[in-house]
Amino acid sequence: MNRIFKTRRWLAAAAAVVVASQLSACAPLVLGSAVGGAFVATDRRTSGAQLEDQGIEIKASSRLKESLGERAHINVNSYNRLALLTGEVASEADRQLAERTVAQVENVQKVVNELGIMGASSLTARANDVLIATKVKATLVDARDVHSNAFRVVVERGEVYLQGMVTEREGQRAAELAASVSGVQRVIKVFHLISEEELARRTPKAPEQPNERPSHR
Repeated sequence: MNRIFKTRRWLAAAAAVVVASQLSACAPLVLGSAVGGAFVATDRRTSGAQLEDQGIEIKASSRLKESLGERAHINVNSYNRLALLTGEVASEADRQLAERTVAQVENVQKVVNELGIMGASSLTARANDVLIATKVKATLVDARDVHSNAFRVVVERGEVYLQGMVTEREGQRAAELAASVSGVQRVIKVFHLISEEELARRTPKAPEQPNERPSHR
């Protein structure tokens, strides 16, 4: 599968998501984080950290629903136990309550609170975020100097949040690529930075090819 075909598949998938979301008001709208995670074939986190992140997202979302109900629109994306909060709340008090609620969830090491104090975003705005997330991820896939699977892309109100376990070099390059995508208002880096040496240790080595034997006729 060549790189162009990959990109086209990304755009087709995003279009399908947006159409489905607009056709049914009852259907959940898939946000940038979900679109960004669809291409995960490798992950630099340990399997234990991946499971903990899944648990953090589920528990945090449930507790936020209990504490804030329908008066807030909050997305929780956890990567290597760092919980990113995006969305909208009605007041500063709710913003702080959301942060305290998530900070108390088991295994959370840090909370990055990017909640805006404003009315909840519209379905149209969220659909636009889906498209932006898809274009950013496709741009990372097409780039030859970054590993797209190392990044999670979250988009809220046109602002792109990049998560991942990456080197400073990788993070800077990914941010530059994301900023070049049309519709992106701002790029926020929420990385777990590692050294080039640690990256080399975490990168799987390609299997050695067996030596070809000369054919005998």
